[in-house]
Amino acid sequence: MKRYLYDGWERFLLYLPLLVMGGLALGTYWLVRSTPLPEVAQVERVRGHEPDYFMHGFSIKTYDAKGVMRSEVLGDVARHFPDTKWIEIDAIRIRSYDAKGRLTTASALKGLTNDSGTEVQLLGNAIVVREAETATNGKMTPRMEYRGEFLHAFLDSEIVRSHQPVTLTRGKDRFTADAMEFDNVDQVMQLRGRVRGTLVPDPG
Repeated sequence: MKRYLYDGWERFLLYLPLLVMGGLALGTYWLVRSTPLPEVAQVERVRGHEPDYFMHGFSIKTYDAKGVMRSEVLGDVARHFPDTKWIEIDAIRIRSYDAKGRLTTASALKGLTNDSGTEVQLLGNAIVVREAETATNGKMTPRMEYRGEFLHAFLDSEIVRSHQPVTLTRGKDRFTADAMEFDNVDQVMQLRGRVRGTLVPDPG
């Protein structure tokens, strides 16, 4: 059971924060390059919690050296807040392909990521899916899905947390808990609170 959970979360942890920050970094670079410089430099006024730039209806794609798309980040609106140095994205949708072409998708009502690229949060109807695949030896890896209202990924320490109820599904197997923490370094998954699981044996 633990191996099932490790496989799905290890893949998600490795790719989701990187693709979000990579895509947003490219978008920020493009935005800065395309913004004309002011004729006269002015002293920046003190600002509260107000965004200093927006992106509307954006789609940011990244490609590998061979021109194959590796990731795509879409959102209705992105706002950067200079006081907290966080980027807030409405209706975030993510598609990520690993080196073998395996697809991971993620979506939420809102996404948050910091400037340094060390943290990513999905808030409101967060869904992360790793599609089923067939390995070269013919063995099928079932579809892996996470559902919850909150997900917090820490890239430096390789930890994914949620202090709210979660549902993990692998094929026909299903697990629920009040909170979750996955440590990719130590390969430990902790499900807390009221933990319930349903394991469906393979036919035959």
